[in-house]
Amino acid sequence: MSTAAPTLAQAEPAATGNDAQILSQAAEAAQRQLHQTFTNLAFEDFGPAPIKGAIYQAFAGGRVIYYAPASGHIVFGTVYDKNGLNVTALAQQASARKRFDLIDPQKALAIGPDNAPTVIEFTDPDCPYCRALDRFWAAKAAEGKPVRRLIYFVSQIHPGSAAKAEHILCSKDQAAAFHAIYAGAAPGTLLTCPEGKARVADDAGLVKAMGIGGTPTLIAGGKLIPGFQQAELEAFLEGRQDTEKASANAAR
Repeated sequence: MSTAAPTLAQAEPAATGNDAQILSQAAEAAQRQLHQTFTNLAFEDFGPAPIKGAIYQAFAGGRVIYYAPASGHIVFGTVYDKNGLNVTALAQQASARKRFDLIDPQKALAIGPDNAPTVIEFTDPDCPYCRALDRFWAAKAAEGKPVRRLIYFVSQIHPGSAAKAEHILCSKDQAAAFHAIYAGAAPGTLLTCPEGKARVADDAGLVKAMGIGGTPTLIAGGKLIPGFQQAELEAFLEGRQDTEKASANAAR
């Protein structure tokens, strides 16, 4: 996405014959390197990109963006290195990790057994993927793999989310109200209370400070997991089980 159309002052002069030859040779060399580096991928229509000059990395709303000031472009996407490593995800992890100390577990809605592995969860009552995640956790608990979820509500995305979050926090049985709302329940009257309203506002402040831009966003095993990534969560649970088994064996 280009942030601005180039002006006459920004336009580059037409290439001379010699310049065109140099550019063509550079493109051929770049294409050869691309094929040699990523041998498992097939590429078509190789050519110059509109982006020029150095590219810088920034964060906006919890996501990484890349900016090329010379051509005035912003790039949204994922960058991989030649070994297939997602360097964009690594940058997100590093940025989020700096903010982990902003999270106060005492201010979360805690759902699940005290002795279960802990997952921090930023969630939205009107987010379909958050509701799917709630069903996933229920299925894992039924398999004997429960987690302790520290819930913080994201209420700025959908217009009805704040009221539903407040209803949950004002309920006598907050866990039951949470599961009911996430299962699609639509109470005729949503509960309100000063404490619930204040906690929703506190969560909104934390979400802003953390740079959370989408839901669900989880922190499991010290790792930021944006979205409902079932494979990542399965790996977290399996890793915790392996750790617990090793600890039990060592204690014998």
